[in-house]
Amino acid sequence: MSKVVDAARIAETIRDGSTVASVGVIGWITPDRILKAVGDRFRETGSPRDLTFYFPCGTGDAQGIKGMDHVAQEGLMKRIVSGSFINPVDPVTGKRPELMRLVRENRIEAYSWPIGASMHWLREVARKSPGYITRVGLGTYIDPENGGGKFTTKATEDLVRAIELDGERLLYYPTWAIDTAIVRASSADEEGNLSFEDEPLTSSNLALVLACKASGGRVVAQVRRIVPHGARPASAVQVPGMFVDAIVVDEAMMMTTGVAYEPSYFSGTRMPLAQLPRPEMGPDKVIAARAAKEVRRHELSIFGFGAAADIPLVMNEQGLFDDGAMKDWWFTTEHGSYGGVVMSGWQFSANVNPDAILDGVSQFDVIDGGLCRFAALAFAQFDAQGRVNVSRFGAANPGAGGFIDIAERAERLVFTGTMTTGGLEIAYEHGRTRIIREGKVRKFARSVESITYDVGAGVRARGQSAMIVTERAVFDVTPDGLVLTEIAPGIDLERDVLGQMEFAPVRISDALREMDPGLFHERMQLDLAG
Repeated sequence: MSKVVDAARIAETIRDGSTVASVGVIGWITPDRILKAVGDRFRETGSPRDLTFYFPCGTGDAQGIKGMDHVAQEGLMKRIVSGSFINPVDPVTGKRPELMRLVRENRIEAYSWPIGASMHWLREVARKSPGYITRVGLGTYIDPENGGGKFTTKATEDLVRAIELDGERLLYYPTWAIDTAIVRASSADEEGNLSFEDEPLTSSNLALVLACKASGGRVVAQVRRIVPHGARPASAVQVPGMFVDAIVVDEAMMMTTGVAYEPSYFSGTRMPLAQLPRPEMGPDKVIAARAAKEVRRHELSIFGFGAAADIPLVMNEQGLFDDGAMKDWWFTTEHGSYGGVVMSGWQFSANVNPDAILDGVSQFDVIDGGLCRFAALAFAQFDAQGRVNVSRFGAANPGAGGFIDIAERAERLVFTGTMTTGGLEIAYEHGRTRIIREGKVRKFARSVESITYDVGAGVRARGQSAMIVTERAVFDVTPDGLVLTEIAPGIDLERDVLGQMEFAPVRISDALREMDPGLFHERMQLDLAG
């Protein structure tokens, strides 16, 4: 009997009140057709109702590949637990994702977990363990002392608890059952064996399948094509067909928004580096170029979303990867692509010309084990106590993603972002910076709205080194607090730096210097020897 069914049939099998889990990474490997079918059925029939949705990381981009936004409907979604939420404004509609409205208006029970916990937790469900135990996240927003990851007041259940083990305080995530798992692969045979040969990432697909089956649940998969049984080597099959209950075929499914199919993302072909995009001149490029000076050869470096993800592209533009030198730079992201060039924007998470691809659960073993020694990450707020926030601020509720795991375990940290936001306009003239319009929101805040990581504590207690790179100033994070070390040409210290902070640095370096003038020209010429 064939396992191939229509997506609408999958939606009909989901019972009211059940737990549905799915995984994607922005637009990558998102089973969009099936998620859409679930949302469509609820709109048409009012069923299924009161579902708990579990997404190990942000699934879909709420634009070309809507993902979790398909099921972000009051009545359909009772609770969501996710490693990250998709938050940016749609450039076409000018609206934020519908899921963000449900969170802001307290319409659902919303919980945000660090992605490392959300993926490792699946292992514990799969082996029928009582729960997942970790040190990662102590003192952050996921700590019960700081809210336990609850993003709405409707979220009242303590899904994360603090426990003591051998005299040590730890975080404990109790396990619960998954009734339906929705995954995506490249191809399946008639027995349901799944392979990912066209995908640049695999994320936690296998872990999700095993957790669901251990719970007695039903696994459904979206694929691009059906292949004959035995047509692929057994080593290429990553999910055995005996664990897959149904298959939906979507021959036209996109790789990600704006990319129908590009084999260089999994090294099916190699893209000439000269074809990679060049970041447009602006604050993000300036920040990325300055941060690039901190990247070292032969040191595993992990990059986060935003300006940090532009760092490898700026390095490529400067010729650092020419003549086979790419092999000397070891790049990855939290989603498991190794080698090659990290991409930015909606192509973030997948690398062009990777050497290897790890599954997401194993990647967080790498991260939590401290093997990513250098990390470049974004920041939304930084406060006088040395704490950084990217998880919840203003109208945005993106969650932590992999930030907490990465920041806690790296030896060297660079945080990237503009000094202010909300309407900031900057011009670059003759190697100097001119603020046309200052941003409405100051990002150096007296106190962060949500503690994503306590950088100051990491510097003091564990010997981490950390710095903050903005478009107009650079700070070192010292055990005492922030020290201003660099300022951009054309910037007024009092008006444009100190005047845009809600707290003062502990000191201004006696050796305060100008940022490299080469950063502020349309044709950057930088010394990025590494």
